Amino acid sequence: MSDIPVSATRIVVDHRSARHPEKANRPDNPIQRKPAWIRVKAPNHPVYNETRDLMRANKLATVCEEAACPNIGECWSQRHATMMIMGETCTRACAFCNVRTGQPDPLDATEPARVADAVAKLGLRHVVITSVDRDDVADGGAAHFAAVIRAVRAAAPETTIEVLTPDFLRKPGGAEIMAEAAPDVFNHNLETVPRLYPSIRPGARYYQSLRLLDSVKRLNPAIFTKSGLMVGFGEARMELAQVMDDLRIADVDFLTIGQYLQPTVKHAAVVEFVHPDSFADYAALARAKGFLLVSATPLTRSSYHADSDFAALRAARAASRRSAA
Repeated sequence: MSDIPVSATRIVVDHRSARHPEKANRPDNPIQRKPAWIRVKAPNHPVYNETRDLMRANKLATVCEEAACPNIGECWSQRHATMMIMGETCTRACAFCNVRTGQPDPLDATEPARVADAVAKLGLRHVVITSVDRDDVADGGAAHFAAVIRAVRAAAPETTIEVLTPDFLRKPGGAEIMAEAAPDVFNHNLETVPRLYPSIRPGARYYQSLRLLDSVKRLNPAIFTKSGLMVGFGEARMELAQVMDDLRIADVDFLTIGQYLQPTVKHAAVVEFVHPDSFADYAALARAKGFLLVSATPLTRSSYHADSDFAALRAARAASRRSAA
């Protein structure tokens, strides 16, 4: 397989079929040529095709496809896929995200069983379940997440479960529902530093996201908590250090940091392709602040290597407890 640059697709401006109608009138941000250290393999492994076909057969969406993840070839070739529940249309319009935006369809009550069936058929040791934002649903989709967790536990009791959820903004009870459902890992991404929220993540609130992570951990301390950041928006190292401190105050266990890659000309521009040496610096800084686990590379994504990372998390917690005894 040859190395190819991570691709980006130009947006269609027809509002009847546009993937991002709310971005159609924005000025174009030209997509920059990517540096040599950002390369991925073209997906042509036979197991990649098997994973794709199983997703289709079970009528499941994956964030791997919807968000144009650069690691899809590697992950699907190892039967790692991040299930995206509650439809393929998001009620938010974040400036970095390639998931379709608009008015979603109603929640599908058959989805938990279909997700569980796919997990069992793939024989997954660890599964990551994420979703679009569903601001149209009374609880933001928290109960639907819980139903999926229960269904997977029934169909594949040996599989460990990681969820990557929305912020449940102005949806009371989300943290309580998640804590009671007790996924092995609860992930909610802060995405960027507070200063950039109005332009990069305008539908979210930084302190609501922090509060959600803090609440889930406080309500169920056995759950590993996790959050992720993207760099390349023009954030400063001092700002990233402050976010790390905020996450540690919330007792978050695991931090991921990856390079933002611009999906289309209508999305936020890449201000900087951060050098791998800077990622190593961020990783060292985060470890010094006390995270149990840190993953920081240009191609790091929330769900990348999630199964091996979960094993490392458990080992790190056990080592921490032994040293404290």
